[in-house]
Amino acid sequence: MVDERSDAPTAASGATLRRRRRMLADERETARVYRELAARRTGEEREVLLGLAAAEERHAAHWADLLGARAGPPRRGSPSMRLMAFLARWFGWVFVLALMQRAENRSPYASDADVPPAMAADERVHGEVVRALAARGRARMSGTLRAAVFGANDGLVSNVALVLGVVGGGAGTGTLLLTGVSGLLAGALSMAAGEYVSVSSQRELLAAAAPDDTAGESVAALDVDANELALVYRARGMPADEARRRADAALRRGRPAPAPGPERDDGADVVGSGLGAAGSSFLSFAAGAAVPILPFLAGAEGTAAVAAAGVLTGAALMLTGAVVGVLSGAPPLRRALRQLAIGAAAAGTTFLLGTAFGAVTG
Repeated sequence: MVDERSDAPTAASGATLRRRRRMLADERETARVYRELAARRTGEEREVLLGLAAAEERHAAHWADLLGARAGPPRRGSPSMRLMAFLARWFGWVFVLALMQRAENRSPYASDADVPPAMAADERVHGEVVRALAARGRARMSGTLRAAVFGANDGLVSNVALVLGVVGGGAGTGTLLLTGVSGLLAGALSMAAGEYVSVSSQRELLAAAAPDDTAGESVAALDVDANELALVYRARGMPADEARRRADAALRRGRPAPAPGPERDDGADVVGSGLGAAGSSFLSFAAGAAVPILPFLAGAEGTAAVAAAGVLTGAALMLTGAVVGVLSGAPPLRRALRQLAIGAAAAGTTFLLGTAFGAVTG
């Protein structure tokens, strides 16, 4: 049996060398991705990312040790990892983390004979660390992100359906453009107003449910034998026995007790800003709604314009679906095709209705 670490120039050892060199290059590239992301963060998140980078560098050292003198000159990582490093340096935080989460979860280390069990376990844990970081990022930007993604998708679907419905009815280019631009403005304004009201209302509900810190100042004056402090804890979901113990402990201390209940939050980290969500929704809806009318704005007419509008809208729908898939950890292609199918169904329905209406009125 040939020792894969020997210098024997067999086909098997050649394939093994190439695999190990590829693993070495990818581990170095992965460490670079995490360091690029760490450069964009501060505090605990930066420390966690630097810890991940250090772990990937340890993995790279494992492959370098296996290769020894045959490691050769430093090589570039796979195209996907180089793309990840580029995105980490220049683009969004959550988007890159979502991609890295998928990359960590697809690690081949579990079935690689060259990988010790501890190193394979490291990779599995890395996936969970990245998942947690991505979840924190999504939570901070959930309101604005949700408004942007759904705004763009709604703009695409509603305006392409509106435009094709008018086309089916036999309207001319002037009428079609007026209809498309009106639909863009009306929809964008409606989306912005709805998002502002929705996010603002949710923030108000969260604020109303938050504990009142000033109530703790009354604890010292309560009757030790008969008081309602335990009821406060129970109203926040604590079992009766535990609520009584917490109340007794607070009274024995003779100082204000911390308000029981969920961690204080004014709602900003959970649902985002009302104005931010409204602005994001307006711009994203307008951008999505503009896509179906771009060929007509450029002067195209007839079947060519309709075909161009369909292709552009289909591509944009697939893009928004893929982005949602990446950010949510789902397969992006499946989400992209789902968005395309939804948009095509809506547009096809309104086109048929417009055609039937045109036939009746004509």
